Amino acid sequence: MTDKSEYKDSFRCGYVAVLGRPNVGKSTLMNHILGQKVSITSRKPQTTRHRVLGIYTDDDAQILFVDTPGIHRKEARSINRYMNRAASSSMADVDVLLFVVDGTQWTDDDELVLEKLSHAKGKKVLFVNKVDKLADKEEVLPHIAHITEQCDFDAVFPGSALRGHNLDELTKTLKQWLPEGDLFYPEDYITDRSERFMAAELIREKLMRSLGEEIPYSSTVEIEQFKFNDKGILTISGLILVERSGQKAIIIGKGGQRLKQIGRDARIEMEELFDSKVFLELWVKVKDGWADDERALKSLGYDDYR
Repeated sequence: MTDKSEYKDSFRCGYVAVLGRPNVGKSTLMNHILGQKVSITSRKPQTTRHRVLGIYTDDDAQILFVDTPGIHRKEARSINRYMNRAASSSMADVDVLLFVVDGTQWTDDDELVLEKLSHAKGKKVLFVNKVDKLADKEEVLPHIAHITEQCDFDAVFPGSALRGHNLDELTKTLKQWLPEGDLFYPEDYITDRSERFMAAELIREKLMRSLGEEIPYSSTVEIEQFKFNDKGILTISGLILVERSGQKAIIIGKGGQRLKQIGRDARIEMEELFDSKVFLELWVKVKDGWADDERALKSLGYDDYR
């Protein structure tokens, strides 16, 4: 643990829950502030399935960002219920609730998050993301007024998570609302997640980005081996689970080319993340109904929302 005496007397440390419906840019926002990818991203909704802690530390504060799955009304399967529980439980015992919305788009899922926020304790911040993509910037103020009429926010920031617009001011404000206290984690930590977890998430990210609309939601990744050899080469064996044999064939692709590309893309990022040469092996296995089986979900790590 780093000695707090290295920092200012008014050093602050606390939790910020990053909340919103699926695909509004929560993970992108956290990654940009951290300056490193901790949560995976894609253009598809529900990319984030777990609560992921991102740790930001500077001379003034340590902000513990809790990146959450997107909250959504439709709970068709057990995995959807898990994601909603993981996100909702993150609202308790945090210092700041950061609500992220996508420009002027507004859906029933946004309304659901706002309902939950109105009953939650703690400072509340609204971040209107992707304003750089709006054709008519004048639409932003009426949209903000509509949201703030329904919930009392302590601060509002329009900006862009991808471009980094207004994130410095957002970070300064978040730090002011954290309680004074020591570091919770050493200053060089960026997440509390294990390297095995990060490896599985990187593989799943490449799946999300390379496949169609249905298959990513029927797939998950389990790391069966994560081991350095005596030459310092990291061997990772990843098992991709799907629900039907047809999905398996699509992921493998003609002559195994799609699976090879997924592996190549994941390996490149792994070598940078783990600062090591990586030997990555991937297999695809059919496990019927895994996404709607509570026991299977727990065995795959989908049980950390409590």
